Amino acid sequence: MTDTAAPASLIDRTLRNLRSAWTGLSDSTRYYLSGAPRPDLPGDDLAKMRLQMTDCLEAKGGEVSARARAAELGRSYLALNATGRRRFLTLLAEEFGPDRTEVSLAIEALHAARSEDERRRSERRLRDALVPHWRRLLMRFNALPEGVKFLVDLRAELVPMAKDSPELTDLDADLRELLAAWFDVGLLELRQITWDAPAALLEKLIAYEAVHKIRSWEDLKNRLDSDRRCFAYFHPNMPQEPLIFVEVALVDGMSAGVEALLDEDAPRTDPRAANTAIFYSISNAQRGLAGISFGNFLIKRVVDVLEHEFPNLKTFATLSPIPGFAAWYASAVEDGQGPSLTSPERRALLAALGLEDDDSGDSDLVGRALAVDGWWRTAALSDALKAPMMRMAARYLLTAKRSNGTARDPVAHFHLSNGARMERLNWLGDPSPNGLRQSSGMMINYLYKLSAIDDNHEAYSDGALIASSSAMRALVRG
Repeated sequence: MTDTAAPASLIDRTLRNLRSAWTGLSDSTRYYLSGAPRPDLPGDDLAKMRLQMTDCLEAKGGEVSARARAAELGRSYLALNATGRRRFLTLLAEEFGPDRTEVSLAIEALHAARSEDERRRSERRLRDALVPHWRRLLMRFNALPEGVKFLVDLRAELVPMAKDSPELTDLDADLRELLAAWFDVGLLELRQITWDAPAALLEKLIAYEAVHKIRSWEDLKNRLDSDRRCFAYFHPNMPQEPLIFVEVALVDGMSAGVEALLDEDAPRTDPRAANTAIFYSISNAQRGLAGISFGNFLIKRVVDVLEHEFPNLKTFATLSPIPGFAAWYASAVEDGQGPSLTSPERRALLAALGLEDDDSGDSDLVGRALAVDGWWRTAALSDALKAPMMRMAARYLLTAKRSNGTARDPVAHFHLSNGARMERLNWLGDPSPNGLRQSSGMMINYLYKLSAIDDNHEAYSDGALIASSSAMRALVRG
């Protein structure tokens, strides 16, 4: 799964909607009589913004005034460019964190406590002191129309900034914690999206699709046909904004290639006769919710819904990309750990390249074949590359690990964490430019065997043990 940015037109429309929603709430007299902040928020405007933030934190004037001040602050942020927004967030992080003096005093009081009652009062004082002021300020937006969406989009901009800015790291972590509480899966609604959904929602599916780009409205209509299903999670405060969605094909047998599933000219089948549900695309729609997982709950909920709607379904599996393979493969070749060829494989590859003999090493020979333009359309080259490249892919999936012992590939980690099993590698399952670039066109089926999901999940979570089929393990053994 890969997060993707919505097209600029969709983002611009969201911002316009926010400004419009807050126009009636915002009390702009004080700040706009003296001039709106300039887009890059230079020093004198930064001082005004500091005052505006301070005013927003104060509870003067009751709830209506508090909402007006929050709306005004939000409108000020939306008026800034990228430089101005970074300065806004840096100001928030550096000057509106916890009161360190109060934290120190609370710690001293805790150490000095002599009774149980004093200790408890000191602990409460310390907990309160550790809450950063920015949290109270951000929570003001929760009461505004579209305020939750504003915070989600604000974090989408904050996340990349925090990677190279220590002062923003704490702000990002705290906002993530706040959003995680608001977006608890128990508060979310699972909905099926059909072709009859509002056009604005369908447009968002096109914009947010992160695995297999939706090429046209006809393509989208095909993905929502009677032998297809699309499910998404929604939050009550963002009823027209999918958080994460999954696309499912109801087919006969486990699918080996995505082209057949996306073929708009393929005949429509009777979903009641299908025996397999293929999850072929899972997309996170909100970049601001990065690090907050819904996917595991989504798949299990969808399996439950499909089981009840179609009792004939016996197999639940994915047809998934292998996005980390290309980078790992390049590193393996550089380290002298690239593909090795059997004598018959080497002869077949030389023949496919039109060579009688060559002194190149196995990795170099495979690399020359992969560099041939359109190699996947040439049967001899494709057939000669299949065995060594599938061995490498299986090695990557089953043995390449992160520092904590879990699978290096992000999609593999996602499905293994959910209790799936690595079932089958598919040669040229995705010969699109993206599929060829990230995994030489290979895809993998992860099998969700309902009776084994819990055991697989516990084995992976507790000991990083990867559930895999005998066919996958045989590929690694070569």
